[in-house]
Amino acid sequence: MTHALIIGGGIAGAVTAMALQKAGIESEVFEAYASGADDVGAFLVVFENGLAALRVIDAHGPVIENSFPAGRVEFLSNTGKRLGERPMGTTERQDTGAEGTTPDGQGPRTLRRATLYRVLHDEATRRGITVQHGKRLVAAETVENGRIVATFSDGTRAEGDLLIGADGIHSVTRKLIDPAAARPRYTGRHTVCGYTRDAKNAPDPGTYSMFFGKKAFFGCTRAPDGETWWFASAPGPELSREDLAASTPDHWRHRLAGLFDEDNTPAAEIIRSTGETIIGSNAYDIAGAPRWWTDTMVIIGDAAHAAAPNVAQGASMAVEDAIVLAKSLRDQAGNRRAFRAYEELRRARVEKVVAAGADMVRRSAVGPVRRVVRDTVLPHRARRSEAGAADWLRSYRIEW
Repeated sequence: MTHALIIGGGIAGAVTAMALQKAGIESEVFEAYASGADDVGAFLVVFENGLAALRVIDAHGPVIENSFPAGRVEFLSNTGKRLGERPMGTTERQDTGAEGTTPDGQGPRTLRRATLYRVLHDEATRRGITVQHGKRLVAAETVENGRIVATFSDGTRAEGDLLIGADGIHSVTRKLIDPAAARPRYTGRHTVCGYTRDAKNAPDPGTYSMFFGKKAFFGCTRAPDGETWWFASAPGPELSREDLAASTPDHWRHRLAGLFDEDNTPAAEIIRSTGETIIGSNAYDIAGAPRWWTDTMVIIGDAAHAAAPNVAQGASMAVEDAIVLAKSLRDQAGNRRAFRAYEELRRARVEKVVAAGADMVRRSAVGPVRRVVRDTVLPHRARRSEAGAADWLRSYRIEW
């Protein structure tokens, strides 16, 4: 039986292992971190396309049980002017429950990244999939019998028929496939997430409020227990790993609140009401690595492509990749044919998502003149069916 080595134990790695198991392929997951996940303070939305992909391998239940629905999104200017609103879900499901959601949880779901990591890992472990921690990939080579041998920083090795790089935006596997691959592109923005129970102007439950501030972008929603979850996209220089580690919640609180002080919105107050649960990171994107595979290695998820966080599709794209790759390996004879089929099915879609994310970054950072134009045009766009326009993104389904 074919045996796959999966590098990276995040969302993409766990889903890939379960999808390969469904396809009749054995795998083993190698995670660099000793335990847990990075970006533990961040939260995300899994849209209908991501949930539908999880349904293919019957892994959607734990995600729905550990998340809450997001029905609508409203847009407001820095002056507090309401620019419009629309459902977060695709239009064909709005008659089955709260607008943009469905009773069975098929609509958008919000949860912490660490929670998604945990529930997917728990499900993979329940299915008998082996996950080894503390295994940071440093090298990989194809040996005489056509198999691939991975070497880890602790000196151990593993051999398989193929190696799948699910090791994130700073992927080692991507560099092994193409040493000339460009590094991820810094978008010029920091993404900061926080949580507070003391906000005085929290949004209605099930609603995301998005504020186009003069100097930065802010979004928030309210969890069922009353806690406000917020994020900000703010301009700033790229920070080193050491700088990020040294950036305290107090630093982010002071800097961000100052960016929103001139706005007539609740953003500054919500930020100042937040205690120690604030975490910031650099925002990157990858338009698409020129090479996704060799005879024995292939990359998926953020290792192959990454959209700016604004588009909120990182997790869903990784899940889709995992299912399509497993199906391609099941249906095609040999690694090369399977990897080629996977790339043909995925590249155009994910690069369109990355372009959409880059456009959102540009629109959230505008000068005074363009801000007036945006605030005039956006209400008209919101009155049109923008949810229908997004069907290409969220109505995507995989036929197993």
